[in-house]
Amino acid sequence: MTDRQLIEVHGARENNLKNVSLNIPKRKITVFTGVSGSGKSSLVFDTIAAEAQRQLNETFTAFVQGFLPRYGQPDVDHIEHLNAPIIIDQKRVGGGSRSTVGTYTDIAALLRLLFSRVGQPYVGPAYAFSFNTPQGMCPECEGIGKTVQVDLSKLLDRSKSLNGGAILHPEFKVGKWMWKMYPLSGLFDNDKPIADYSKKELDALLHGAEDVKVSWGEFGSKYEGLVERFTRMYIKKDAAAMSERNRAVFEQFTTSQTCPSCKGARLNPSVLACTIRGRNIAQFSELEATELLAFLQGFTDPVAARVAAKFTERLRHLVDIGLGYLSLGRETATLSGGESQRIKMVRHLGNSLTEMLYILDEPSVGLHARDVARLNQLLRELRDKGNTVLVVEHDPDVIAVADHVVDIGPKAGTHGGEVVFEGTVDGLKRAGTLTGTFLSHSLPVKTKVRAPAGKLRIRNAALHNLKDVTVDIPTGVLTVVTGVAGSGKSTLINDVFLEQHPDAVVIDQSRVTANIRSTPSTYTGIMDDVRQAFAKANGVSASLFSFNSAGSCPNCNGLGVVYTDLAFMEGIASPCEVCEGKRFKDEVLAYSLRGKTISDVLNLTVEDALAFFTEKKIKAVLAAMNDVGLGYMRLGQPLSTMSGGEGQRLKLATELHKQGSVYVMDEPTTGLHLSDIGRLMAIIDRLVDAKNTVILIEHHLDVIRQADWIIDLGPEGGSGGGEVLFEGPPAELKACKRSITASFV
Repeated sequence: MTDRQLIEVHGARENNLKNVSLNIPKRKITVFTGVSGSGKSSLVFDTIAAEAQRQLNETFTAFVQGFLPRYGQPDVDHIEHLNAPIIIDQKRVGGGSRSTVGTYTDIAALLRLLFSRVGQPYVGPAYAFSFNTPQGMCPECEGIGKTVQVDLSKLLDRSKSLNGGAILHPEFKVGKWMWKMYPLSGLFDNDKPIADYSKKELDALLHGAEDVKVSWGEFGSKYEGLVERFTRMYIKKDAAAMSERNRAVFEQFTTSQTCPSCKGARLNPSVLACTIRGRNIAQFSELEATELLAFLQGFTDPVAARVAAKFTERLRHLVDIGLGYLSLGRETATLSGGESQRIKMVRHLGNSLTEMLYILDEPSVGLHARDVARLNQLLRELRDKGNTVLVVEHDPDVIAVADHVVDIGPKAGTHGGEVVFEGTVDGLKRAGTLTGTFLSHSLPVKTKVRAPAGKLRIRNAALHNLKDVTVDIPTGVLTVVTGVAGSGKSTLINDVFLEQHPDAVVIDQSRVTANIRSTPSTYTGIMDDVRQAFAKANGVSASLFSFNSAGSCPNCNGLGVVYTDLAFMEGIASPCEVCEGKRFKDEVLAYSLRGKTISDVLNLTVEDALAFFTEKKIKAVLAAMNDVGLGYMRLGQPLSTMSGGEGQRLKLATELHKQGSVYVMDEPTTGLHLSDIGRLMAIIDRLVDAKNTVILIEHHLDVIRQADWIIDLGPEGGSGGGEVLFEGPPAELKACKRSITASFV
């Protein structure tokens, strides 16, 4: 193989990588394996993908680079013979309420084109059928499909005056800039309760007054009524694109309803009057992809037939990747991480580009065993078009299709960061690494199951695609809810069950908060107890031992590094010269607890911290972290450097020491190596043996086999699912003929 047929990585040192050098064959599928935290993502995403993207961005002008995402130069000597990258990760697709499956994949553009050529009566060009253009959108809801209004009963406390805090929104608190317009307008008695206002005064407060200007200090503006101002500043902005905190505040003071004009269809009346075969474009958009395929057959008009053929091809990709239950009108913000990743793949499957570098992060996440075969076929298609495909993956069925395997390890964190095997899948099985050892290993079907202590009933569930489901969740045992993607598992448990049992401890798929100041010690809450221990030992304030508060180094503000902005180039982070990366003032580092400074403690691994601390509350959390396989992690490590699997396990450890009789976990094996599945099952068994009820939504066959009770939904996704096919112990599932899961367990 010539040099140019290889991607050559020399001296990679990102995160825990130990000066890694390797050659990756081009036009092949290379799968990167290893335990969670071993360094797979550091090598593939933080090194190879980042450098490929950085070099691609540098081909643009400095002006254009200013608008592109910034990719710093990774800590690697050099990488040779890179291709242009297409990175398909697990980050959820956002885009607000105007972004749908159809708009994101561009399939909606083909539907609009079809209506502009075939629809009757004729409306106009394709853009006239878009709810994101003035020509197509409903004038009342502006293409959102919902109208949002201020809820005055929540925004105003009418028993209070303006000076007394009658406006309840946090940005309109007494004394704040937003509040000042009203008491300084001269229109009101600022000490009179709103309930005592005349009709004219109330109308002026809520809806404005003509020709009134308000000045305060150097500022001044035209007077706006409270409703008008709130609508302009908040409602006219897309709530789906807000931060979680701002959206929660927004929803607290508003009510929403389906748009009364378009009935949620988003489009204006003339567009909705245009039909093909008796359906308008909004009705087509609400059909599942599998249903929509049937409507695209049999066009005889040459133009329509050509558009329909291209449309069918793109929809077929959606079905082939296991998302046939989605409609084009489904908002992308409602998709799971696994669905988001597969939607991204659909965007690239229809192109004819070759010699690209496709990089995928655990594409099997959220996929039923049946659909993994479909995924593998798509990976082969990408390769066979002449592309290089790099996949980070734990699933044995995906690993099996690799032309080349790179195993990173031998373990995680400081115990990983090395290439422990390169070669074929068969070679990996004989290699003796953790991955090789567990690749052919599977847990047996449990035959001796626990007896339930009671039951929790879900009655007549009909949300989304659930078909009037009544089912009992047994208590005191491990229940696994199974079924293909879209069959109704998450709706049944995360929506219906949790609404009826809000006290359950929930461990879902959302990522842990990962800003630069978050660490395992702050996320789990033990940092408060650590500070108190230091404060008690030294007779000083606990705030001194916070790098986010009084004790932080003034030069780096407690970050340990100083960032230098380089305009369109990626900024440089260098260790703080004052604290030398320790984050704290010198006076704080003069205090110690049993011979260690606060900086020393944050540099301890969980294993070392367990031996160091005697405080019971701290030890309980550290023991839980160690139990889930995070013993190598340092207490002060930024969460932004953690892998997805590490984040999932940190969340699990945080919840494990809480008291709860019902635990609900949504695909807890996400990001877990095969060798960690047994450890996870041991933790879950311990919870159940302590008389807790544990409910898992899961696809992993080893987990399904070890359940006490199975609830299988299906048979398919979307409208083809929503039924309970089987309830019982795993050994009896095989006999259920309608269950797709049964043929794999």
